[in-house]
Amino acid sequence: MSGATAYVTLEPCSHQGRTGPCCDALIAAGIAKVVASIADPNPLVSGQGFERLRAAGIPVEVGPGAQVSRELNIGFFSRMLRQTPWVRMKMAASLDGTTALANGQSQWITSIEARTDGHAWRARASAVLTGIGTLLQDNPSLDVRLVETPRQPHRIIIDSQLQTPLDARIFNPHGQVWIYTASTDEAKTQALENRGASVTSLPGAGGKVDLAAVMHDLGRRQINELHVEAGFKLNGSLAREGLVDEFLVYLAPKLLGPGQGMLALPALQTLTGVVPLEFISADRVGPDLRLVARIEGRGTF
Repeated sequence: MSGATAYVTLEPCSHQGRTGPCCDALIAAGIAKVVASIADPNPLVSGQGFERLRAAGIPVEVGPGAQVSRELNIGFFSRMLRQTPWVRMKMAASLDGTTALANGQSQWITSIEARTDGHAWRARASAVLTGIGTLLQDNPSLDVRLVETPRQPHRIIIDSQLQTPLDARIFNPHGQVWIYTASTDEAKTQALENRGASVTSLPGAGGKVDLAAVMHDLGRRQINELHVEAGFKLNGSLAREGLVDEFLVYLAPKLLGPGQGMLALPALQTLTGVVPLEFISADRVGPDLRLVARIEGRGTF
């Protein structure tokens, strides 16, 4: 390795974290040059890594592939600069926007290819979030099963009144379950914690969970990317509060007619109230269409 050029996406760190300083490892290895795509936004690094390398006589080039590197690390940038995770909301619907029939039946609207792709997006996230409505109706496990993964994301439930059943499937896979609630019921809290959950009370208006406070708490817990798979009510609440950065939407070539929609949003009186989005990508996944759309201007923090 001595005399080689090291190409890295992010500035080598200069502090002791979960591992030792990357700069010291590169210097000890005898690296002749470092090419980095982008500086680390972490205040503990923020240019100090480049300075240490240059002080050791190692030339540093910064900039090639900066935008791609930022996208690869968008959750990390979000947490460092906003103190909250990058929130991606996944939805699967028919072409006319129905995510479930009026009776709640939704399995399966999209194809196995789309569901497998959705699990790959789960796997890249630090945590997967759902609401108590989805938990009670579908009893999901919310783990990654259809693709290989070296670790399972944390599983998060928004449960205002602590209605999570102790035998819910979400407790079965390996990994942590975090429950956010507005309840102060000590007996229910203790029962869920005995089941292995971490229960945090963050009450907001109207007996609901303070969703903005949840995002800041997740940032504190070092969650970079949050993957939301919830029902239309919680989806709508998150969107109305401006807490969603990106939408991951799978559209099946089917028409289902009236049923449950993607998000419960208030009716607009004029088009000036629309939420502007920008399409990031549009791809075929099996017979379905996968759209990634971002709130206009997000990602430029």
